[in-house]
Amino acid sequence: MTNASQILGTSIVQAFHELRANKLRTFLSLLGITIGIFCIIAVLTVLESLKNNIQKDMATLGSNVLYIGRWPWMDDDGEYKWWEYWRRPGMTPTEVKAIQSQVPDAEVVTICLSTHRATAKYNDLDVSGIEGYAVLYGFDKLQNIDIINGRYLSSAELDGGSNSIVLGHDVFTSLFQGNATPLGKSVSYRGRKFTVVGIMKKAGQNMAGFDFDNSVIYPYYAAANFLDVRSLNYDPFVAVKAAHGRNLEEVKFEVEGALRRVRKIRPGQGNNFAINQLSEVTKRIDIVFGTIDIVAWVIGGFSLIVGAFGIANIMFVTVKERTKIIGLKKAIGARKSSIMWEFLLEAIVLCLIGGLVGIVIVLLLSLLMTYGFDFHITLSFTNFFIGIFVSIFVGVLSGLIPARSASRLDPVVAIRTN
Repeated sequence: MTNASQILGTSIVQAFHELRANKLRTFLSLLGITIGIFCIIAVLTVLESLKNNIQKDMATLGSNVLYIGRWPWMDDDGEYKWWEYWRRPGMTPTEVKAIQSQVPDAEVVTICLSTHRATAKYNDLDVSGIEGYAVLYGFDKLQNIDIINGRYLSSAELDGGSNSIVLGHDVFTSLFQGNATPLGKSVSYRGRKFTVVGIMKKAGQNMAGFDFDNSVIYPYYAAANFLDVRSLNYDPFVAVKAAHGRNLEEVKFEVEGALRRVRKIRPGQGNNFAINQLSEVTKRIDIVFGTIDIVAWVIGGFSLIVGAFGIANIMFVTVKERTKIIGLKKAIGARKSSIMWEFLLEAIVLCLIGGLVGIVIVLLLSLLMTYGFDFHITLSFTNFFIGIFVSIFVGVLSGLIPARSASRLDPVVAIRTN
């Protein structure tokens, strides 16, 4: 154990000696290791952070929700038949009532009609480009809607098509400048007067594409009074939440049957609607992330190969410079294994230095992304261990041949070497 400790200590000292004695040569050789480890760890860290952020957003939306509309979220065997999907009839309250009456495992069924680039006004102030969500009862039970002032739309307002409205945080700030009390005030939306009943908390855009900060929520039947909700220019969708403990695939099958019956689709005919779920998105995202992961390993692998050749070159030069010392050590009884381990550990230490520099760069950039750009980076010890393991592995590969050549030197020939 003492002999092994001495060899390790000697190797570390010799490695730092190489850094001091040949700064430029060592720096250029370690640069490949640093870049390779940085590429691998950085991509693994970013991908893991993206996955965690997506899973966090999905948790707020619920993994047991079906989104039904004209357009599928994913292509059909590599082909997205938009010309066919565009002609499909849109969802209406008729489909909502059919699912409510025929699918007992559906806990919540609602509809949402999204309109874009609308304008809202209050006195002399106006805000344009906002989203409008015309909904029925239950929409707030599927989406994470937090009210910071006032209340959400009541069931009576939703069922009766009342001109009541809930403002998003950014819309409220633009119209009322954050100073006035908006509750009970009338705002103009699409040329109609609506009474403000609530203000939503700032939330940002979620995984399902809802941007509640720059939007308003109002009753679906109110929208039906001034919009042609059956027009192909609009794409209302029905959202169905499965009851707790129910299998989503079974609920999906029942919903499909109810919609085919209410739309009078004959057996053998294809559906004129699309049933989407968030798990489809995560599967596609996993495929994309897996591809990026492979690309990162390939790019990092080439950098590591270049770095490994650089470290091997350093070790061959080091063996040549210490030939006489190696001969003297073997002449006084040093074993081949001791000589070999000395140079092998030195190569590993050099690779570890380059790998640790790459990991430190990842740490610094992750802090910059988290606090400077508001993108939360998940720092995983697993990824760091991968970086350290890869550094050690590259050190073994790059130092093995020089170490073996050093251990096999003839002591007499080595001592006589100039």
